Amino acid sequence: MIDRSPGAASVKQLAEGAFGYVQPDGSWFINNCGFVAADGHAVLIDTCATERRTRALLSAVGDTVGPVTTLVNTHHHGDHTNGNYLVGGATVVGHRKTREALLADGIQRYEGVFTDSDWGNLELRVPDLVFDDTVTLYAGQTRIDLIHPGHAAHTTNDVLVWLPEQRLLYSGDLVFNGGSPFALMGSVAGWRAALNVIRELDPAVILPGHGPVCGLETVDLVDDYLEFVQRTAETGKAAGRSPLEQAKATDLGRFAELTEQERLAGNLHRAYAELDGEGWGVPLDPVAPLKDMLAWNGGPIRCFS
Repeated sequence: MIDRSPGAASVKQLAEGAFGYVQPDGSWFINNCGFVAADGHAVLIDTCATERRTRALLSAVGDTVGPVTTLVNTHHHGDHTNGNYLVGGATVVGHRKTREALLADGIQRYEGVFTDSDWGNLELRVPDLVFDDTVTLYAGQTRIDLIHPGHAAHTTNDVLVWLPEQRLLYSGDLVFNGGSPFALMGSVAGWRAALNVIRELDPAVILPGHGPVCGLETVDLVDDYLEFVQRTAETGKAAGRSPLEQAKATDLGRFAELTEQERLAGNLHRAYAELDGEGWGVPLDPVAPLKDMLAWNGGPIRCFS
C-alpha cells in the first residue's frame, strides 16, 4: 500500500542550496514544492492543498534551511496555494492572473467531486507582488528566473521557476510525472507550445508539479499525451460524439499507465472548444466537464489530500 500521508514526503537536494519537497503519490491535490536558500534567504516554491500538509512542509523547510522570506506560486490551483496563509511574513510572488484568479475563486473544496479530503482550516492569501512576463529574484547569489510562457497552458497563469546556473527547473504543473495532465483551465495547444519553452531552457533536472524528480524525457511524455488528446478530440468531433462519449470509446493505449484517467473527459472539453475556434485559455463552464469526469469515474473521485 502506498503511504500518501504528509509524513511520507521527502526532502531531496537537487542542486547546491536547492531542494525538492516530494509528496507521494502525486495524485489529486498531492503536489510537490521546492525551496532555495542562501545567505539567510529562503525562497519557497508553492504550498500545499491542506493545512496539515502545509504545516509539514514548513516544518521540513525550517529544519533544512530556516524560515521562508519569499514564496512563489507557480499557478493559482489550490494544491499549490491553499497553504499560502501559513507562510508568516514572507512576500508572496505570482503572476498577475494568479492573484486575479484567487481573488475571483477563493478557496475551492469541490464538494461532491472528491472524497476523503482533510482540508483543515484554510484562509485565502494571494500574491503581494505580481508580474506579467518574467522577473528575476535572488536567494543570496543564486539567481531565480520566474517565466510565464506567454499564453495559457495548464492554466492561464503558469510560472516556470528556473535556476539557470544549476540548470534546475521547478516546472509547476506544466510537467506531471506519472499522472494524466489536466488542461481544462488552460489550453491543450498552448500547453504543447509551453513545453517548447522548457525544451529551450534545456534543464538537467526537473521537479514536476506532481510525481518524482525527472528530466526532459517526461516533458516528451506530457507532449505525447496532449497530442493524443488532440487526435482523440478530432476523431470524436468527426464521429459526432460528445466529449464523454468519446472518452468512453477511447483506448488509452500506453497512457493507461498514467493515473487520474478521468481527466481525459475534462481535457476533451477543452480540446473540443479549441477545435471550435475558442482561444487558448478562454474560460469554460466547469460544471459539464466535472460531471463528465464523475460519470467516467462512476462516482466521486478518490482524493488522499
